[in-house]
Order: sequence, then structure tokens, then C-alpha cells
Amino acid sequence: MNDLTVRIRRKIGRLLRRANPARLGCPRVLVAGVYLADRKNLIRHIVQELGESRLFRVTQRWAAVGGPPPAPHVTRATALRPDRKIPKFQLLNRLLAGIPLEKYAFVLVCDDDIQLPAGFLDEFLTLQQRYDFALAQPARTPNSHLDHAIVRQVPGMIARQTRFVEIGPLFSIRQDALPLLLPFPDTSPMGWGLDFVWPVILERQGLRLGIVDQTPVRHSLRPPAKAYREDAAFREMESFLAATPHLSREEALQVIAEYKA
Repeated sequence: MNDLTVRIRRKIGRLLRRANPARLGCPRVLVAGVYLADRKNLIRHIVQELGESRLFRVTQRWAAVGGPPPAPHVTRATALRPDRKIPKFQLLNRLLAGIPLEKYAFVLVCDDDIQLPAGFLDEFLTLQQRYDFALAQPARTPNSHLDHAIVRQVPGMIARQTRFVEIGPLFSIRQDALPLLLPFPDTSPMGWGLDFVWPVILERQGLRLGIVDQTPVRHSLRPPAKAYREDAAFREMESFLAATPHLSREEALQVIAEYKA
């Protein structure tokens, strides 16, 4: 399929959704994210790609930090422009405050520095539904930055049930898990450590977590832990985990089941 055909098909899809999205009966998805407008980012690509869904009605709410939106379509998706630095997960709480989350089948939390494959949202969420993951993330491509090897894409794998879903660069919360995980706790303003707490919360309710290998994202634009003070985030994480039930690293970084192509 050539580039012109892809553009035409996407244009037709957008026109159909705008014509009568309610008639199509698409489940609703809310995207919340933070982009660093004064640093190298991929926000134009991300907002565009997430808005191309054919299976879901997508609403995007982004916070712009450090500068104005770089393009009209990003401006339309920008809901918050703080005049000072605010920790990421506190910003996410502000973006989600007052939103009737019960109307959404999924809430997707996204960073600004990932390359998404074409058709990402539809395939990723379809697989999250198929494998019954209340909380899910896409795997990362082999050339991505990694903090945990478990999130690297496994060749020949569609998805894996795990006890770990990382706090970034992208994760998706299914509707039934929203009241369990939101709002994000103020005691972890950068979110560090939440990925060891979430499995405890969800598994108590019989809910599953997973990584979707078939829709990997590339995360290599910026080195990790450079957008904030790493030492302060570590101290916050240690304090947060000391007061919150959580899995150890060894307990969390496990694959429970594999779903092969």
C-alpha cells in the first residue's frame, strides 16, 4: 500500500467519524498526556496517529509544558498549559479531574517521545480486550531505551500476561480498573513505583495485566530520566513504597502466560 492510498483511507475514516460518530457506536477512549514543548518531541505524530482510530471515538487532553503547541491539531488537543513545572502525574490528575471517566472504555496515558506504528490504537486496544488485560502497555522495539528487559518486544509473540506494566511511555487502563487506579496518588508525583503497586491492587480484584508485543513502540528520542531530577524522584519512590503495599522487583518482573503468533 503506497503513501497516497494510506492518506486517502485515513481521510475517509476521519470524514466518516465526523459525520456521525454516535451512529457508529464506537467505544470511547480518553488520551491524557504531557508534552515538553521546549524539547525535542514527537507530539505532532502522536496526536495525529492516535486521532486516526477507526474503531474508537478518541478524545485527547494534553498538557503543554515549556512552550506553546507546535501545530494546530496539537493546539486542539491541548487542554492545559501550566505556567510552572508540575510533576507529571500531578498534571495527569489535573487533566483527568472533572471528566466523567465512566463514559470511556479506556484511558490511555502517553508521553511525547515515542514513535507509534500506523494503526496503533485500534490494534493495541483490540488485543488488550482479546487477552483481558485491565492494564496494558505496548512492548518497546529492540532499539528503544529500556529500564526493564521485560518490556522489550519478543519476536513471534502477540502478547504476554505479566505482573508488570511500566508507568511510561504509554499505558492503557480499562474501564473497570479506572476507579482502582485513579486518581494517581499525590505521594508519587512523578509516578515512580506505581508499576510495583498496580499489580497488588489489580490482582486483589482478579484483574490481569499485560504487555502487547504485536504493537511495539519506539522509545529512543530522549535519554530516560533527563526531564526531571532523578535523585528527587528516587527519594519520593522510596518513601512511597515504604508506605504502600507493593511487589518486589523479582515478584513483579514475571511473565505469567504467553500468547504466540
